Amino acid sequence: MKRPVLATRKDVVSTVICNYPGGRAQAAACLGIPLKRFDNQAYENAGSRPLTDECIFKLEQHCGTTFLPSYVARMYGGMFVPLATPETLDNVELFNHSVKAAAKRGCVDQMIAQALDDGVIKKHEADAIVSALSLYMSARYAEVLATIQLYSAGIVR
Repeated sequence: MKRPVLATRKDVVSTVICNYPGGRAQAAACLGIPLKRFDNQAYENAGSRPLTDECIFKLEQHCGTTFLPSYVARMYGGMFVPLATPETLDNVELFNHSVKAAAKRGCVDQMIAQALDDGVIKKHEADAIVSALSLYMSARYAEVLATIQLYSAGIVR
């Protein structure tokens, strides 16, 4: 999955809404607020206060995304690593983690190759590569932690 480089919190909110099944109307219904108020808060129109982190978290839980924590982690120079729940781990899940990490590494390598086609890596290409690298490193870290969780005597980091 190709993820955009999200530079602002407004970008994050917009991307979460775009990824929400059913779009704006369903997202507003999920939060239990009228569509007009939702739009004003989501896009910070008419002096409305923005959607809270809790609201964004609830929407992301429904659509299975992690744009907000990834954005916040990137603000601090880090990366977001979702941890697996031990009850869901087995060898099949570990294999899935491995395949996802490998695919994300392939995306990074492919982006680098495409950026080097003209001999120069431009700023927007570098930003996209670093964003993809963060996704790969996060997936790899999650894969290693899941392996440790599954095969250790209760050690979780």
